[in-house]
Amino acid sequence: MTSDNGAGDHGEGPSPASAEGERLQKIMAAAGVASRRVSEQLIAAGRVEVNGEVVTELGRRIDPVNDLVAVDGTAVQLDPSRRYLMLNKPVGVVSSLRDEHGRPDLTQFTAGYEERLFNVGRLDAETSGLLILTNDGALAHVLAHPSFGVTKTYIAKVTGVVTPQVIASLTRGIDLEDGPIAADKARLLERSTAGNFSLVELTLHSGRNRIVRRMLDAVGHPVVELVRRQFGPLHLGTLRVGQVRDLTKVELGQLLTISRENPAER
Repeated sequence: MTSDNGAGDHGEGPSPASAEGERLQKIMAAAGVASRRVSEQLIAAGRVEVNGEVVTELGRRIDPVNDLVAVDGTAVQLDPSRRYLMLNKPVGVVSSLRDEHGRPDLTQFTAGYEERLFNVGRLDAETSGLLILTNDGALAHVLAHPSFGVTKTYIAKVTGVVTPQVIASLTRGIDLEDGPIAADKARLLERSTAGNFSLVELTLHSGRNRIVRRMLDAVGHPVVELVRRQFGPLHLGTLRVGQVRDLTKVELGQLLTISRENPAER
């Protein structure tokens, strides 16, 4: 049985590299992974990694500031000062914390938090849906920069009856004034000949300005309404327009795992 005061849980003693810091199971419990006892069980079962290496000794000490911990391959955030929120941005709100034209901005959703939060990427004022707010700059860079390939999925209501040929052209690629672009995925969700509109789902990793609207306009189906439903592994789910919530530990772990797997250019 292990002891919380450290006596008897070191076995042959920690390696010189881990002689300082805090016990791994204590750090995991503080991060909300599991209780200290369950964290010890996870370590003993070989399900915990520190800096990419599996750790099984219960006496292992780590530096929560510099060491990276993962459980079952999913990253764990050890820094309690980091905040991660999901917002369902309403139409009419600009993706900025200060708008020089006085339009409604994101401060109405961040004012209640002590942390200095900022948005990851942007949605134009006429587009609603999933927007991430955080104070983690490294994570934000990986999620927002198109070179890392993190996809976003949009549902667009467009004018006209979209055909299979139009869907194929969106994934095959079309030419815009700032260069060619192709959707990673595209599918027709619904079409109404009587109402003369269609619902189209587009998935892409491009960060170009108003890219979904411009793509659909280029194939002859201007957007009437547009909502972002998914950002990487995050789904908007049942979060209502104008609501904001903290990411779950599972959601956060998925985002951190993406960030740590893409350290280049950070």
